[in-house]
Amino acid sequence: MNKPTPLPTLFVLLLLVPSFVYSQRALSLEDIITRSKEQSPASKQAETRKENRYWQYRYYKTNYNPQLRLDGSLPSYYKRVNQIPQQDGTFRYIPVQQTNNNVNLSLQQPISWTGGTISANSSLGYFRDYKEASSLAEQWSGTVMNVQLNQPLFSFNQLRWDRKTEPLRYEESKREYVEQMEFISREAVDRFFNVLQAQINLQIATFNLANNDTIYKIEQGRYNIGTTSQDKLLQVELQLLRSRQAVAQARLDQETASLQLRTYIGLTQDEQLSLILPESIPEFIVTVEEALQRAQQNRAAYIAFERRRIEADREIAQARGQRFQTEFTAAFGLNNNGLMMNDVYTKPSELQQFNLTLSVPVLDWGRNRSRMRTALANKKLNDYIIAQDEVNFEQEIMTQVRQFEMLRLQIEITKKSDQVATERYIVAQNRYLIGKIDITNLNIALTEKDDAKRSYIQALKSFWTAYYDLRRLTLYDFASKRLLYTE
Repeated sequence: MNKPTPLPTLFVLLLLVPSFVYSQRALSLEDIITRSKEQSPASKQAETRKENRYWQYRYYKTNYNPQLRLDGSLPSYYKRVNQIPQQDGTFRYIPVQQTNNNVNLSLQQPISWTGGTISANSSLGYFRDYKEASSLAEQWSGTVMNVQLNQPLFSFNQLRWDRKTEPLRYEESKREYVEQMEFISREAVDRFFNVLQAQINLQIATFNLANNDTIYKIEQGRYNIGTTSQDKLLQVELQLLRSRQAVAQARLDQETASLQLRTYIGLTQDEQLSLILPESIPEFIVTVEEALQRAQQNRAAYIAFERRRIEADREIAQARGQRFQTEFTAAFGLNNNGLMMNDVYTKPSELQQFNLTLSVPVLDWGRNRSRMRTALANKKLNDYIIAQDEVNFEQEIMTQVRQFEMLRLQIEITKKSDQVATERYIVAQNRYLIGKIDITNLNIALTEKDDAKRSYIQALKSFWTAYYDLRRLTLYDFASKRLLYTE
C-alpha cells in the first residue's frame, strides 16, 4: 500500500501551485482590456455607431451648402384620347399624340439665418404635336436664366435650430464613443476577475480534495488502532465527498467563465487563456470636487443636458411657427420661346414674378393655443427631468469617489487576512497531526483560509471595477493624470 503524503509537505506543494501558475500566465488585465477595445463585438458596435453618427453630421453640414440640381422629364410621350369641353357645354373626344419634354438646371443656396432659399435656374422645354400639321406643331420654350427667392415668413426655421443642436449632438456622440470604450474596459475587468475567481476556486477545491483525502487516510489508520471514533471517520469521509463535488463544480464554473471572457474579447476557442493577478494598485488621490469638474468638462451627459434644453426651446418655436403659414416668392430673369431651339436664346423677354401666399386659420377652436401650451408644458417637464438627471449624475460620481479610500483599505485588510488565515491553517494542521485539535477545528481553519483568499480576490475586483467606472464617469485617468477624450 502507498504511504500517504505527510500533510505539511502536501500543503507546501499545493500552496506553490497558484504562484507557479501565475508565473506562467501571459495575459495581464491591461492586455485583456486592450483586446476588448480592439476586437470585441462590443467595440465593433461602438465603432459602427461612431461612424454612423459621423456621416449623419456630414449630411447635416450639406444642408447649408449650395446644391446643383438637374430636374426634368426626358422623354415624355403620350398618345391618348382627351376630353375637350365645348362652348355649348358638351364634350368632344379628340385623339392626342404629343411629346412634352423639359429639363431644368438650378443652383440652390439655403439661407440659414432666414430659412429661405435663393436659386439660379435655367430651363429648356420641347413640345411636339404629331396630329398637328402646321408650323406650330413643334415648339421650344425655356428660361435663359432667372434668380428666384423663396422666403417663408414667421415660420419655423429648421436650419437655424439644427445649427444649434447638431454640432452638440455630434460632439456628444464622440464622447459617448470614449465612454463606451471605458464601459467595455469595465466589462472586461468584470469577466477577467470572474475567470480568476473561478481559477482560484478550482485551486482551492483541488487542494481541499487532496487534503481531505490525506486526512481521511489518517483517520482510517487512527480508527483501525482505536484512537478515533467512527463518528469522526464518517465526518471526514463526508467532507471528502463534498470536496469531490466542489472540484467538479469549480471546474465547470471555470470553463463557463473562460468561455464568457473569450467570447467577449473575441478570442477563438483554440486559444489558451492565461491571466495575471493585478495586485499592483495605482496610487492617486481624487477629490469629489475634481471628479465633478472633470465630468462637467468631458462627459457627453453634460452636453446632452444643454442639447435637450435647446430641443425643448425648438419645440416651442416650431409650435409658434405653425400658427400660420406665409411665404414670399420673387423671381427675375429672361425667358423666350420659338420654333427652333436657338430662338429661345435670341432676344429673350424679361421675366418677373412676385407673390405672397398665406394660410391663416380664422377659427381653429383653440388648436394653436393648445399646441403652444403643450410645448410649454413639455419644456417645463424637460427642465425638471434634466435637473433631476444632473443631481443623480453628481451623486453617482460622489459615491464612486468616496468608495475609493474604502476599497484601498479593503484590499490591505483582505490581503493581510489572507496571509494570517494561511498561517493559522498551517498551525492548525500541525496541531491536528499531533492530536491537539479535532477535525472540526481544522475544518474551521480551512474554511477561514478559503474565505480569506476569496475576499482578497473580490476586493481586487471591486477596486478595478470602480477604477474603470470612475474613468467612464469623468473621462479622465487620475492615475496617469491625462484626459481620455480630446476634441
